Amino acid sequence: MANVLDLKRRIRSVKNTRQITKAMKMVSAAKLRRAQERAVTARPYAQMMASVIRSLMRRIDVYNPETGEVRHPLLVPREEKNVLLVVVSGDKGFAGAFNSNITKAAVRFIAAQNGEQGRNVDIETVGRKARDLFRRRYPAARITTKPSVEGQQDSAQELEGMSLESELEERPLIRQRGERAAPIEVTGDHPGMFEKLRFDAVAEIGQDIVDRYINGEIDAAYVVFNEFRSVISQRVVVERLVPLAEPGKHEVAQVEEPSIQERERAGEAALSAGVSLEEPDTHEADEEAQEFGTADVDYIYEQPPEEMLHSLLPRFVATQIYRGMLESIASEHAARMTAMDSASNNASEMIDSLTLTMNRVRQAAITKEIIEIVSGAAAL
Repeated sequence: MANVLDLKRRIRSVKNTRQITKAMKMVSAAKLRRAQERAVTARPYAQMMASVIRSLMRRIDVYNPETGEVRHPLLVPREEKNVLLVVVSGDKGFAGAFNSNITKAAVRFIAAQNGEQGRNVDIETVGRKARDLFRRRYPAARITTKPSVEGQQDSAQELEGMSLESELEERPLIRQRGERAAPIEVTGDHPGMFEKLRFDAVAEIGQDIVDRYINGEIDAAYVVFNEFRSVISQRVVVERLVPLAEPGKHEVAQVEEPSIQERERAGEAALSAGVSLEEPDTHEADEEAQEFGTADVDYIYEQPPEEMLHSLLPRFVATQIYRGMLESIASEHAARMTAMDSASNNASEMIDSLTLTMNRVRQAAITKEIIEIVSGAAAL
């Protein structure tokens, strides 16, 4: 059995750890409030954009009357042989089962697509945790880029005074994929985006997905993320991005709900940190967006509706990814707050147990000394 000095050192060490976990809990609670506000304020924008798209689709002929084809490729569903999965995870740990739940849902979706239906799956990761896992598990795709030939006019006047290197740098890059080496491959990763999330960076990912779908490289794209409603109302969802069968309608392919124990634990952590458990009320914004998309009003658009539809559909895909990332950030802070609260409670229980053991050891030592003194006195 350890002596009193060793137990005191261990109690002091656990107390220092508890101070760290309490501080991390309060930091996560403060970040959660800001992340929740960002996620809530972004929802009306996405909903109104979907309503505008639905309004445009009701006012134009989606099908070309001459050829009978759909006017925009993103609205054309086709057989899903090649599927792209965007996995949105976190960059840091100490968040309980947050990252593992997302990666497990992604692995199950990949196994269902490749195993039961025999589809090829491309993986695009956002966050270091998903990147590290899928890099170890699946091979990387062979992708090369080269300058476009159509990006510049090769006239003598334009190339005069311009080096070949600078002329190639100004041309847009074309993404080319080599021969597939395995049915499941990692085509790219985007770590560090959550340090300062910007819509411009997310728009680049969305535009790349749109281009790959239009060029026929993929037949569908899905995103897996942790959907956030409130601290006790979260779920891991796999949602389809393209094709857009009905803009504004969330086509969920897979859902995983948290257990009752996890919800109760998250509620206790939120109450102790002063975080509200109620889901933000967006009923008025939802009704306004719904009324705009379904009202029989002849809106006057500055641009032709066809041009607006072609420009809004790719942006809508990027908006859906951006919404998923914002909700994933809020869910990560909520998971870290809950994990740090559990760690603080466990540290308190360990301190109580060690203190009780130390008192017993000290009392046993005192009793032993008293017995020795009494025995020595009796021997005299």
